[in-house]
Amino acid sequence: MASFSKTKFDTYRVQVRRSGIPSISQTFKTKEQALIWARKIEYELDTGIYLSKENTERITFAELATRYINEVSPKKKGAKQETYRLSKIIREFKDFRMHQIKSMHIATYRDMLLKQGYAPASVLNDLSLISQVFEMSIKEWGIPLSNNPCRNIKKPKVTNQRSRTLTKEEEALLLHYATLSKAKLLPHLIKIALETGMRLGELLSLTWNHVYLDRRFAYLPDTKNGTSRSVPLSSKAIQEFGNIKRHPDNNRIFWTWTHNRAVQNVWQRVCIKAGIDNLHFHDLRHEATTRLSEKLPNILELSSVTGHKDLRMLKRYYHPKAEELALKLG
Repeated sequence: MASFSKTKFDTYRVQVRRSGIPSISQTFKTKEQALIWARKIEYELDTGIYLSKENTERITFAELATRYINEVSPKKKGAKQETYRLSKIIREFKDFRMHQIKSMHIATYRDMLLKQGYAPASVLNDLSLISQVFEMSIKEWGIPLSNNPCRNIKKPKVTNQRSRTLTKEEEALLLHYATLSKAKLLPHLIKIALETGMRLGELLSLTWNHVYLDRRFAYLPDTKNGTSRSVPLSSKAIQEFGNIKRHPDNNRIFWTWTHNRAVQNVWQRVCIKAGIDNLHFHDLRHEATTRLSEKLPNILELSSVTGHKDLRMLKRYYHPKAEELALKLG
């Protein structure tokens, strides 16, 4: 119940008491203002909102971001990368309580990353993660925050789309030095990537029991998009799979590597020896899709092979040569 008293300064002091809760008091110029405030506090105490607000003022961003890492991130495919990103973000916001973070703080963090040379897409990923922590806190964990500060800031425009393809000369050099490297499976990995357009992660997870050479396809039970996919195999791809020596105790085809980073390391060394600049392994998917587009001009058929759900994304990889399009026009 609320109690009211008039002070010597001709103001009204109201005090709200509840069992197990420290008394809550405030002073107002008029009794009417005191009554309105008392009803509001009593309602918040009855519904539990007031207690949550008090707790919110003590909760730090680091606490909720860590909870996100432990409870939400493990359910995602990119859990490891997401954990790394959030750990970096936590270091920047470790001194903030959740209710203290405003849009200007998020904008300052955005500008800092861009100034340090981070790609717009990378910055956008960080902002998205911060936003997800706020959304999860508000919608799922019952933290009564007033708003998500990430909603009101300008997002960096992503302009770092790559259109790197592989020339025949570069392909020959790449395969030559890949053959000379200690990674004996690398030439096979490169050739199959160019024939199928599969992502590096999909290739590394591929097992022999999911490659059906007699039926000319490979089955990917779990892809980046969260769905399965069957990839048709060309005659060259079938021949290359046949050239790979199976490991007696490991069903994975490319058993040498357990994660993408290991491939990237040997890839960079081979590119340096071959004198090839600015070529990422993922560019092989770009090149493969470009080559496949010549055989599969129907973009829907092409997307079923590459696994692109959004045809707008597929256009990033679909680069038919202008002179060939001109011939089709007549």
